[in-house]
Amino acid sequence: MTVFRLKQLASNSIHATGAVLWNYDRTELIADGIVHIVGICFGLVAATALIVLTAVYAGPLDVAVVSVYVAGLLAMLVLSATYNLWPVSRAKWVLRRFDHSAIYLLIAATYTPFIMELKDSYFAIALLVGVWCVAIVGIWLKLVYPGRFDRLSVGLYLAMGWSGMMLYNAVVKALPAVALGFVLAGGILYSLGVIFHTWQRLRFQNVIWHCFVLLGAACHYTAVLDIVLAG
Repeated sequence: MTVFRLKQLASNSIHATGAVLWNYDRTELIADGIVHIVGICFGLVAATALIVLTAVYAGPLDVAVVSVYVAGLLAMLVLSATYNLWPVSRAKWVLRRFDHSAIYLLIAATYTPFIMELKDSYFAIALLVGVWCVAIVGIWLKLVYPGRFDRLSVGLYLAMGWSGMMLYNAVVKALPAVALGFVLAGGILYSLGVIFHTWQRLRFQNVIWHCFVLLGAACHYTAVLDIVLAG
């Protein structure tokens, strides 16, 4: 079975087990595969570099915090690649649950290093706890009730992603200007990508969506790196 038979297999999926509608042609699948491979390769190199630099320029707590972020980033990249490149089958439906759950994990993990810069603020810590709680609930819903709350999930992703605006004044004071700029750029890229994620009639929409995800992740990675180097 090859990945290029996905389009034909999708039409024969068993709806009783939660069929995956996967109507992408060969060129789209190749392009999406390239995007995912590039993302994982750069992600592994970038994650390793970030951990090493954090160990050199910061303390043990910062290494732990950055490790949480790196774990969320790599989980998203690997699970996305596994799900999107897996042939249509019952296993793909299971992988879909973990792929969508990883988005919640990434959002919460990305918040962690930035809010820890505001660790003296009780409100900031409360927001971080709240984001992680919502992420845990979202992951639970994705794993236990797959496919039932997909539209709600998109809204929840966006709400979680932009909830940090409640800390805008404190963040402006705490973060370096470069880091702040990349944080905002990443949020905008993720949000714009959602347009293509939902635009399912557009050819290459899945590829475009994943490109926006990688660009948004790259911006947030750069922001975290800037914080680490700024000490």
